[in-house]
Amino acid sequence: MIGVAVAIQVIAVVDALRWLRVAQREHYIAGSVTRFAWRWWRVGIGLPLRGRTSKLVWTRRMRVLAFLTVFLHVGVVIAFAALTPLIVASLISLLLVPATVDGALLLATPIEARALRPFVEQATKKLQTIKPTIVGITGSYGKTSTKVVLAHLVEGTKTVSASPASFNNRAGLARAVNETLSPGTDVFVAEMGTYGPGEIAALCEWCPPTVSIITAIGPVHLERFGSEDVTLVAKSEILETASTVILNEDDERLAKLADTIAAAGKKRLMRVSATRVDADVAVIADDDGGRVYENGKLVGRVATLPTAATNVACAVAAARALGVPAKDAVARLANAPVASHRLETATAASGAVVLDDTFNSNPAGARRALALLSASGSPGGRKVLITPGMIELGRRQFEENAKFATDAAQVASIVGVVGRTNRKALLKGLAGTSVEVKKFRTRDKAAAWVRASLTAGDAVLYENDLPDAYK
Repeated sequence: MIGVAVAIQVIAVVDALRWLRVAQREHYIAGSVTRFAWRWWRVGIGLPLRGRTSKLVWTRRMRVLAFLTVFLHVGVVIAFAALTPLIVASLISLLLVPATVDGALLLATPIEARALRPFVEQATKKLQTIKPTIVGITGSYGKTSTKVVLAHLVEGTKTVSASPASFNNRAGLARAVNETLSPGTDVFVAEMGTYGPGEIAALCEWCPPTVSIITAIGPVHLERFGSEDVTLVAKSEILETASTVILNEDDERLAKLADTIAAAGKKRLMRVSATRVDADVAVIADDDGGRVYENGKLVGRVATLPTAATNVACAVAAARALGVPAKDAVARLANAPVASHRLETATAASGAVVLDDTFNSNPAGARRALALLSASGSPGGRKVLITPGMIELGRRQFEENAKFATDAAQVASIVGVVGRTNRKALLKGLAGTSVEVKKFRTRDKAAAWVRASLTAGDAVLYENDLPDAYK
Protein backbone atom coordinates (compact mmCIF):
# COMPACT_ATOMS: atom_id res chain seq x y z
CA MET A 1 0.00 0.00 0.00
CA ILE A 2 2.78 2.42 0.92
CA GLY A 3 4.56 1.66 -2.35
CA VAL A 4 1.45 2.51 -4.36
CA ALA A 5 0.96 5.71 -2.38
CA VAL A 6 4.58 6.72 -3.05
CA ALA A 7 4.11 6.04 -6.76
CA ILE A 8 1.01 8.27 -6.77
CA GLN A 9 2.98 11.05 -5.08
CA VAL A 10 5.70 10.81 -7.73
CA ILE A 11 2.97 11.28 -10.35
CA ALA A 12 1.67 14.23 -8.31
CA VAL A 13 5.10 15.89 -8.43
CA VAL A 14 5.24 15.53 -12.20
CA ASP A 15 1.69 16.82 -12.46
CA ALA A 16 2.54 19.82 -10.28
CA LEU A 17 5.38 20.78 -12.62
CA ARG A 18 2.90 21.06 -15.49
CA TRP A 19 0.53 23.28 -13.52
CA LEU A 20 3.34 25.42 -12.11
CA ARG A 21 4.23 26.12 -15.74
CA VAL A 22 0.66 27.27 -16.37
CA ALA A 23 0.79 29.49 -13.28
CA GLN A 24 3.95 31.15 -14.57
CA ARG A 25 2.49 31.62 -18.04
CA GLU A 26 -0.68 33.15 -16.58
CA HIS A 27 1.29 35.77 -14.61
CA TYR A 28 0.84 34.01 -11.26
CA ILE A 29 -2.85 34.88 -11.03
CA ALA A 30 -4.66 32.73 -8.48
CA GLY A 31 -7.52 30.76 -10.01
CA SER A 32 -5.96 30.52 -13.46
CA VAL A 33 -4.56 27.01 -12.92
CA THR A 34 -7.87 25.44 -11.92
CA ARG A 35 -9.55 27.17 -14.86
CA PHE A 36 -7.09 25.66 -17.32
CA ALA A 37 -7.27 22.23 -15.64
CA TRP A 38 -11.05 22.24 -16.09
CA ARG A 39 -10.63 23.05 -19.79
CA TRP A 40 -8.34 20.07 -20.29
CA TRP A 41 -10.36 17.64 -18.18
CA ARG A 42 -13.59 18.44 -20.01
CA VAL A 43 -12.20 16.89 -23.20
CA GLY A 44 -10.64 13.95 -21.39
CA ILE A 45 -7.02 14.70 -22.24
CA GLY A 46 -4.14 16.11 -20.28
CA LEU A 47 -1.84 19.10 -20.53
CA PRO A 48 1.49 18.07 -22.14
CA LEU A 49 4.34 17.55 -19.70
CA ARG A 50 6.88 19.48 -21.76
CA GLY A 51 6.14 23.04 -22.79
CA ARG A 52 6.31 24.07 -26.43
CA THR A 53 5.81 27.80 -25.92
CA SER A 54 5.82 28.18 -22.14
CA LYS A 55 8.70 26.28 -20.59
CA LEU A 56 9.03 26.34 -16.82
CA VAL A 57 11.68 28.83 -15.65
CA TRP A 58 12.98 28.44 -12.11
CA THR A 59 12.96 32.07 -11.03
CA ARG A 60 13.01 33.10 -7.37
CA ARG A 61 9.26 33.58 -7.54
CA MET A 62 8.74 30.12 -8.99
CA ARG A 63 10.91 28.53 -6.29
CA VAL A 64 8.77 30.19 -3.61
CA LEU A 65 5.61 29.01 -5.34
CA ALA A 66 6.93 25.47 -5.66
CA PHE A 67 7.80 25.36 -1.95
CA LEU A 68 4.33 26.58 -0.98
CA THR A 69 2.74 24.06 -3.34
CA VAL A 70 4.64 21.20 -1.72
CA PHE A 71 3.73 22.52 1.74
CA LEU A 72 0.02 22.62 0.90
CA HIS A 73 0.13 19.30 -0.92
CA VAL A 74 1.61 17.54 2.11
CA GLY A 75 -1.09 19.15 4.24
CA VAL A 76 -3.79 17.82 1.91
CA VAL A 77 -2.33 14.28 2.07
CA ILE A 78 -2.13 14.36 5.88
CA ALA A 79 -5.64 15.76 6.25
CA PHE A 80 -7.27 13.17 4.01
CA ALA A 81 -5.11 10.31 5.37
CA ALA A 82 -6.69 10.95 8.75
CA LEU A 83 -10.11 10.32 7.22
CA THR A 84 -9.50 7.77 4.45
CA PRO A 85 -7.02 5.01 3.51
CA LEU A 86 -3.59 6.30 2.43
CA ILE A 87 -4.07 5.32 -1.21
CA VAL A 88 -7.41 7.18 -1.36
CA ALA A 89 -5.83 10.22 0.28
CA SER A 90 -3.00 10.11 -2.27
CA LEU A 91 -5.44 9.92 -5.17
CA ILE A 92 -7.44 12.86 -3.80
CA SER A 93 -4.28 14.91 -3.40
CA LEU A 94 -3.34 14.11 -7.01
CA LEU A 95 -6.72 15.27 -8.25
CA LEU A 96 -6.39 18.48 -6.23
CA VAL A 97 -2.94 19.47 -7.55
CA PRO A 98 -4.26 22.37 -9.71
CA ALA A 99 -6.29 23.71 -6.77
CA THR A 100 -3.24 23.28 -4.54
CA VAL A 101 -1.14 25.39 -6.93
CA ASP A 102 -3.87 28.06 -6.90
CA GLY A 103 -3.85 27.96 -3.10
CA ALA A 104 -0.08 28.44 -3.16
CA LEU A 105 -0.55 31.41 -5.48
CA LEU A 106 -2.87 32.99 -2.92
CA LEU A 107 -0.36 32.43 -0.14
CA ALA A 108 2.44 33.83 -2.29
CA THR A 109 0.63 37.08 -3.14
CA PRO A 110 1.59 39.04 0.01
CA ILE A 111 5.07 37.50 -0.06
CA GLU A 112 5.65 38.72 -3.61
CA ALA A 113 4.20 42.15 -2.86
CA ARG A 114 6.69 42.50 -0.02
CA ALA A 115 9.56 41.23 -2.16
CA LEU A 116 8.72 43.67 -4.96
CA ARG A 117 8.38 46.71 -2.70
CA PRO A 118 12.11 47.67 -2.66
CA PHE A 119 12.24 47.63 -6.47
CA VAL A 120 9.13 49.81 -6.72
CA GLU A 121 10.60 52.21 -4.16
CA GLN A 122 13.82 52.34 -6.17
CA ALA A 123 11.87 53.07 -9.35
CA THR A 124 9.82 55.75 -7.57
CA LYS A 125 12.94 57.55 -6.38
CA LYS A 126 14.48 57.34 -9.84
CA LEU A 127 11.41 58.88 -11.46
CA GLN A 128 11.37 61.64 -8.85
CA THR A 129 15.06 62.34 -9.47
CA ILE A 130 15.05 62.31 -13.28
CA LYS A 131 11.59 63.87 -13.53
CA PRO A 132 10.66 62.76 -17.07
CA THR A 133 7.26 63.59 -18.50
CA ILE A 134 5.39 60.30 -18.13
CA VAL A 135 3.03 59.18 -20.88
CA GLY A 136 0.73 56.36 -19.79
CA ILE A 137 -0.87 54.15 -22.42
CA THR A 138 -3.59 51.58 -21.86
CA GLY A 139 -6.44 50.00 -23.79
CA SER A 140 -7.91 46.61 -24.61
CA TYR A 141 -5.59 46.48 -27.61
CA GLY A 142 -3.20 48.76 -29.47
CA LYS A 143 -1.10 49.62 -26.38
CA THR A 144 2.21 48.24 -27.54
CA SER A 145 1.89 49.43 -31.14
CA THR A 146 0.97 52.95 -30.01
CA LYS A 147 3.90 52.96 -27.57
CA VAL A 148 6.39 51.90 -30.24
CA VAL A 149 5.19 54.54 -32.72
CA LEU A 150 5.03 57.30 -30.10
CA ALA A 151 8.57 56.65 -28.89
CA HIS A 152 9.80 56.86 -32.48
CA LEU A 153 7.96 60.14 -33.13
CA VAL A 154 9.30 61.77 -29.97
CA GLU A 155 12.93 60.66 -30.16
CA GLY A 156 13.59 63.01 -33.07
CA THR A 157 12.95 65.96 -30.75
CA LYS A 158 13.45 64.74 -27.17
CA THR A 159 15.28 62.04 -25.25
CA VAL A 160 12.76 59.27 -24.73
CA SER A 161 12.63 55.90 -23.00
CA ALA A 162 9.79 53.40 -23.30
CA SER A 163 8.92 50.33 -21.26
CA PRO A 164 10.17 47.34 -23.29
CA ALA A 165 8.11 44.50 -24.76
CA SER A 166 4.92 44.12 -22.71
CA PHE A 167 6.41 45.15 -19.35
CA ASN A 168 3.11 46.67 -18.30
CA ASN A 169 2.45 45.52 -14.74
CA ARG A 170 3.95 46.58 -11.39
CA ALA A 171 7.02 44.36 -11.64
CA GLY A 172 7.58 45.06 -15.33
CA LEU A 173 7.30 48.84 -15.05
CA ALA A 174 9.56 48.95 -11.99
CA ARG A 175 12.13 46.90 -13.88
CA ALA A 176 11.82 49.15 -16.94
CA VAL A 177 12.47 52.26 -14.86
CA ASN A 178 15.32 50.76 -12.88
CA GLU A 179 17.11 49.21 -15.85
CA THR A 180 16.42 51.51 -18.81
CA LEU A 181 15.66 55.03 -17.54
CA SER A 182 18.81 57.18 -17.55
CA PRO A 183 19.51 60.74 -16.35
CA GLY A 184 18.55 63.37 -18.90
CA THR A 185 15.54 61.44 -20.23
CA ASP A 186 12.79 63.89 -21.16
CA VAL A 187 9.93 61.45 -21.74
CA PHE A 188 9.10 58.02 -20.31
CA VAL A 189 6.41 56.11 -22.20
CA ALA A 190 4.77 53.57 -19.91
CA GLU A 191 2.45 50.87 -21.18
CA MET A 192 0.00 49.96 -18.41
CA GLY A 193 -1.99 46.74 -18.40
CA THR A 194 -4.61 45.43 -16.02
CA TYR A 195 -6.77 42.40 -15.36
CA GLY A 196 -9.19 44.27 -13.11
CA PRO A 197 -10.06 47.51 -11.32
CA GLY A 198 -7.42 48.94 -8.99
CA GLU A 199 -4.28 47.73 -10.77
CA ILE A 200 -3.67 50.78 -12.96
CA ALA A 201 -4.56 53.10 -10.08
CA ALA A 202 -1.82 51.40 -8.04
CA LEU A 203 0.67 51.87 -10.89
CA CYS A 204 -0.20 55.55 -11.19
CA GLU A 205 0.52 56.12 -7.49
CA TRP A 206 4.26 55.83 -8.15
CA CYS A 207 4.40 56.25 -11.95
CA PRO A 208 1.92 59.11 -12.48
CA PRO A 209 1.26 60.02 -16.13
CA THR A 210 1.06 63.63 -17.22
CA VAL A 211 -0.29 62.51 -20.60
CA SER A 212 -2.67 59.53 -20.62
CA ILE A 213 -3.94 57.57 -23.62
CA ILE A 214 -6.71 54.99 -23.91
CA THR A 215 -6.52 53.32 -27.32
CA ALA A 216 -9.70 51.21 -27.32
CA ILE A 217 -12.18 49.29 -25.20
CA GLY A 218 -13.08 45.90 -26.63
CA PRO A 219 -13.93 42.28 -25.85
CA VAL A 220 -10.47 41.32 -24.62
CA HIS A 221 -9.80 39.51 -21.30
CA LEU A 222 -13.55 39.31 -20.71
CA GLU A 223 -13.00 36.12 -18.72
CA ARG A 224 -11.36 38.33 -16.12
CA PHE A 225 -13.24 41.63 -16.50
CA GLY A 226 -16.70 40.19 -17.07
CA SER A 227 -17.87 43.06 -19.28
CA GLU A 228 -16.56 45.92 -21.39
CA ASP A 229 -18.10 48.39 -18.94
CA VAL A 230 -15.88 47.01 -16.18
CA THR A 231 -12.95 47.17 -18.60
CA LEU A 232 -13.65 50.87 -19.16
CA VAL A 233 -13.69 51.56 -15.42
CA ALA A 234 -10.38 49.76 -14.94
CA LYS A 235 -8.67 51.43 -17.89
CA SER A 236 -9.97 54.90 -16.95
CA GLU A 237 -7.87 54.84 -13.79
CA ILE A 238 -4.96 55.96 -15.97
CA LEU A 239 -6.60 59.38 -16.41
CA GLU A 240 -6.61 60.39 -12.74
CA THR A 241 -3.19 62.12 -12.57
CA ALA A 242 -3.03 63.30 -16.18
CA SER A 243 -3.36 66.92 -17.26
CA THR A 244 -3.74 65.83 -20.91
CA VAL A 245 -6.08 63.01 -21.91
CA ILE A 246 -6.08 61.38 -25.36
CA LEU A 247 -9.05 59.21 -26.29
CA ASN A 248 -9.99 57.30 -29.42
CA GLU A 249 -13.48 58.66 -30.05
CA ASP A 250 -14.21 56.05 -32.74
CA ASP A 251 -14.81 53.80 -29.74
CA GLU A 252 -18.36 54.43 -28.51
CA ARG A 253 -17.51 54.04 -24.83
CA LEU A 254 -14.47 56.30 -25.09
CA ALA A 255 -16.50 58.89 -27.00
CA LYS A 256 -18.93 59.09 -24.07
CA LEU A 257 -16.02 59.27 -21.63
CA ALA A 258 -14.56 62.12 -23.68
CA ASP A 259 -17.85 64.02 -23.38
CA THR A 260 -17.78 63.57 -19.62
CA ILE A 261 -14.20 64.83 -19.35
CA ALA A 262 -14.94 67.78 -21.62
CA ALA A 263 -17.94 68.74 -19.48
CA ALA A 264 -15.83 68.66 -16.31
CA GLY A 265 -13.35 71.04 -17.93
CA LYS A 266 -10.44 70.07 -15.66
CA LYS A 267 -8.16 68.39 -18.20
CA ARG A 268 -6.93 69.08 -21.70
CA LEU A 269 -8.80 66.64 -23.92
CA MET A 270 -7.56 65.48 -27.31
CA ARG A 271 -10.02 63.41 -29.32
CA VAL A 272 -8.53 61.25 -32.06
CA SER A 273 -10.22 59.43 -34.90
CA ALA A 274 -9.65 57.30 -37.96
CA THR A 275 -12.95 58.39 -39.49
CA ARG A 276 -13.70 61.99 -38.51
CA VAL A 277 -11.38 64.52 -40.16
CA ASP A 278 -12.27 67.36 -37.79
CA ALA A 279 -11.12 65.53 -34.64
CA ASP A 280 -8.24 67.09 -32.71
CA VAL A 281 -6.01 64.58 -34.50
CA ALA A 282 -7.22 62.29 -37.27
CA VAL A 283 -5.39 59.67 -39.30
CA ILE A 284 -7.40 58.48 -42.28
CA ALA A 285 -6.19 55.36 -44.06
CA ASP A 286 -6.53 55.24 -47.85
CA ASP A 287 -5.13 53.32 -50.81
CA ASP A 288 -2.04 55.52 -50.80
CA GLY A 289 -1.25 55.03 -47.11
CA GLY A 290 -2.75 57.63 -44.84
CA ARG A 291 -3.51 61.30 -44.28
CA VAL A 292 -2.88 63.12 -41.01
CA TYR A 293 -5.18 65.96 -39.94
CA GLU A 294 -5.11 68.34 -37.00
CA ASN A 295 -8.34 70.17 -36.18
CA GLY A 296 -9.59 69.51 -39.70
CA LYS A 297 -6.44 70.73 -41.43
CA LEU A 298 -4.33 68.35 -43.50
CA VAL A 299 -0.78 68.38 -42.08
CA GLY A 300 0.76 65.57 -44.13
CA ARG A 301 0.57 62.20 -45.83
CA VAL A 302 2.39 58.92 -45.28
CA ALA A 303 2.86 56.10 -47.77
CA THR A 304 2.41 53.36 -45.16
CA LEU A 305 0.82 53.30 -41.73
CA PRO A 306 2.85 51.25 -39.22
CA THR A 307 -0.24 50.12 -37.29
CA ALA A 308 -3.98 50.74 -37.12
CA ALA A 309 -4.94 54.33 -37.97
CA THR A 310 -6.42 54.94 -34.51
CA ASN A 311 -3.15 53.82 -32.86
CA VAL A 312 -1.21 56.17 -35.13
CA ALA A 313 -3.62 59.01 -34.30
CA CYS A 314 -3.12 58.40 -30.57
CA ALA A 315 0.67 58.47 -31.03
CA VAL A 316 0.60 61.66 -33.12
CA ALA A 317 -1.67 63.38 -30.60
CA ALA A 318 0.65 62.47 -27.73
CA ALA A 319 3.68 63.66 -29.69
CA ARG A 320 1.93 66.99 -30.30
CA ALA A 321 1.04 67.24 -26.60
CA LEU A 322 4.74 66.77 -25.84
CA GLY A 323 5.69 69.63 -28.13
CA VAL A 324 6.76 67.76 -31.26
CA PRO A 325 5.94 69.90 -34.34
CA ALA A 326 3.21 68.39 -36.51
CA LYS A 327 5.37 68.27 -39.64
CA ASP A 328 8.18 66.53 -37.73
CA ALA A 329 5.77 63.93 -36.38
CA VAL A 330 4.38 63.21 -39.85
CA ALA A 331 7.86 63.04 -41.36
CA ARG A 332 8.97 60.47 -38.79
CA LEU A 333 5.88 58.36 -39.46
CA ALA A 334 7.40 57.46 -42.80
CA ASN A 335 9.88 55.09 -41.15
CA ALA A 336 8.08 54.27 -37.92
CA PRO A 337 8.72 50.68 -36.76
CA VAL A 338 6.10 47.97 -36.38
CA ALA A 339 5.76 46.31 -32.98
CA SER A 340 7.11 42.77 -33.04
CA HIS A 341 4.64 40.06 -34.10
CA ARG A 342 1.90 42.62 -34.65
CA LEU A 343 1.20 42.41 -38.36
CA GLU A 344 4.86 42.34 -39.33
CA THR A 345 5.39 41.66 -43.03
CA ALA A 346 8.24 39.58 -44.47
CA THR A 347 9.03 37.51 -47.54
CA ALA A 348 9.92 33.87 -47.01
CA ALA A 349 12.73 32.10 -48.87
CA SER A 350 10.03 30.56 -51.08
CA GLY A 351 8.92 34.03 -52.16
CA ALA A 352 5.62 33.83 -50.25
CA VAL A 353 4.52 36.87 -48.27
CA VAL A 354 4.31 36.18 -44.51
CA LEU A 355 2.14 38.32 -42.23
CA ASP A 356 3.03 37.74 -38.57
CA ASP A 357 0.17 38.79 -36.30
CA THR A 358 0.83 36.15 -33.66
CA PHE A 359 0.72 38.56 -30.71
CA ASN A 360 -2.72 39.79 -31.67
CA SER A 361 -5.99 38.41 -30.34
CA ASN A 362 -8.90 40.75 -30.76
CA PRO A 363 -11.71 41.10 -33.32
CA ALA A 364 -10.71 44.57 -34.55
CA GLY A 365 -7.09 43.59 -35.12
CA ALA A 366 -8.14 40.38 -36.86
CA ARG A 367 -10.29 42.33 -39.32
CA ARG A 368 -7.39 44.62 -40.16
CA ALA A 369 -5.11 41.62 -40.63
CA LEU A 370 -7.55 39.99 -43.06
CA ALA A 371 -7.67 43.22 -45.07
CA LEU A 372 -3.88 43.18 -45.36
CA LEU A 373 -3.92 39.49 -46.35
CA SER A 374 -6.37 40.35 -49.12
CA ALA A 375 -3.94 42.94 -50.49
CA SER A 376 -0.84 40.74 -50.17
CA GLY A 377 0.71 38.36 -52.66
CA SER A 378 -0.13 38.27 -56.35
CA PRO A 379 -3.71 38.40 -57.73
CA GLY A 380 -3.59 34.74 -58.67
CA GLY A 381 -1.74 33.59 -55.55
CA ARG A 382 -3.23 31.62 -52.70
CA LYS A 383 -4.31 33.46 -49.55
CA VAL A 384 -3.76 31.32 -46.47
CA LEU A 385 -4.88 31.94 -42.89
CA ILE A 386 -3.30 30.00 -40.02
CA THR A 387 -5.05 30.58 -36.70
CA PRO A 388 -6.13 29.03 -33.40
CA GLY A 389 -8.75 31.75 -33.10
CA MET A 390 -9.14 34.33 -30.35
CA ILE A 391 -9.32 33.70 -26.62
CA GLU A 392 -10.46 35.33 -23.37
CA LEU A 393 -13.59 36.74 -25.01
CA GLY A 394 -15.89 35.32 -22.35
CA ARG A 395 -19.37 34.33 -23.52
CA ARG A 396 -18.70 36.00 -26.87
CA GLN A 397 -15.74 33.79 -27.75
CA PHE A 398 -17.63 31.25 -29.86
CA GLU A 399 -19.63 33.93 -31.67
CA GLU A 400 -16.60 36.13 -32.37
CA ASN A 401 -14.51 33.24 -33.69
CA ALA A 402 -17.30 31.99 -35.92
CA LYS A 403 -17.72 35.48 -37.36
CA PHE A 404 -13.95 35.80 -37.83
CA ALA A 405 -13.94 32.54 -39.81
CA THR A 406 -16.85 33.71 -41.96
CA ASP A 407 -15.01 36.95 -42.70
CA ALA A 408 -11.85 34.98 -43.46
CA ALA A 409 -13.74 32.92 -46.04
CA GLN A 410 -14.21 36.11 -48.06
CA VAL A 411 -10.42 36.52 -48.29
CA ALA A 412 -8.61 33.22 -47.80
CA SER A 413 -8.62 30.22 -50.11
CA ILE A 414 -7.13 27.99 -47.39
CA VAL A 415 -7.70 28.22 -43.63
CA GLY A 416 -5.53 26.23 -41.23
CA VAL A 417 -7.27 25.70 -37.88
CA VAL A 418 -4.71 25.19 -35.12
CA GLY A 419 -5.52 23.26 -31.95
CA ARG A 420 -8.90 22.47 -30.46
CA THR A 421 -9.72 25.53 -28.33
CA ASN A 422 -11.77 27.32 -31.00
CA ARG A 423 -12.02 24.58 -33.61
CA LYS A 424 -15.79 24.14 -33.43
CA ALA A 425 -16.44 27.87 -33.70
CA LEU A 426 -14.05 28.35 -36.60
CA LEU A 427 -15.42 25.36 -38.48
CA LYS A 428 -18.96 26.63 -37.98
CA GLY A 429 -17.97 29.97 -39.50
CA LEU A 430 -16.39 28.21 -42.46
CA ALA A 431 -19.27 25.80 -43.04
CA GLY A 432 -20.87 26.15 -46.46
CA THR A 433 -17.98 28.17 -47.90
CA SER A 434 -15.60 27.12 -50.65
CA VAL A 435 -12.55 27.51 -48.42
CA GLU A 436 -10.21 24.53 -48.11
CA VAL A 437 -9.88 23.71 -44.41
CA LYS A 438 -6.83 22.10 -42.85
CA LYS A 439 -6.49 21.07 -39.21
CA PHE A 440 -3.21 21.19 -37.32
CA ARG A 441 -2.43 20.14 -33.78
CA THR A 442 0.17 22.90 -33.27
CA ARG A 443 1.33 26.04 -35.05
CA ASP A 444 4.70 24.38 -35.65
CA LYS A 445 3.01 21.71 -37.75
CA ALA A 446 1.03 24.38 -39.60
CA ALA A 447 4.20 26.37 -40.27
CA ALA A 448 5.92 23.23 -41.61
CA TRP A 449 3.05 22.73 -44.06
CA VAL A 450 3.26 26.40 -45.12
CA ARG A 451 6.99 26.14 -45.79
CA ALA A 452 6.48 23.00 -47.86
CA SER A 453 3.47 24.21 -49.80
CA LEU A 454 3.51 27.96 -50.47
CA THR A 455 5.48 29.60 -53.26
CA ALA A 456 6.08 33.05 -54.74
CA GLY A 457 2.83 34.94 -55.21
CA ASP A 458 1.14 33.24 -52.24
CA ALA A 459 0.50 34.99 -48.92
CA VAL A 460 -0.03 33.59 -45.43
CA LEU A 461 -1.37 35.29 -42.32
CA TYR A 462 -0.50 33.86 -38.91
CA GLU A 463 -3.26 35.31 -36.75
CA ASN A 464 -2.62 34.75 -33.05
CA ASP A 465 -0.63 31.96 -31.41
CA LEU A 466 -1.83 30.28 -28.24
CA PRO A 467 0.57 28.98 -25.61
CA ASP A 468 0.47 25.26 -25.04
CA ALA A 469 -1.59 25.74 -21.88
CA TYR A 470 -4.41 25.78 -24.42
CA LYS A 471 -5.31 22.57 -26.20
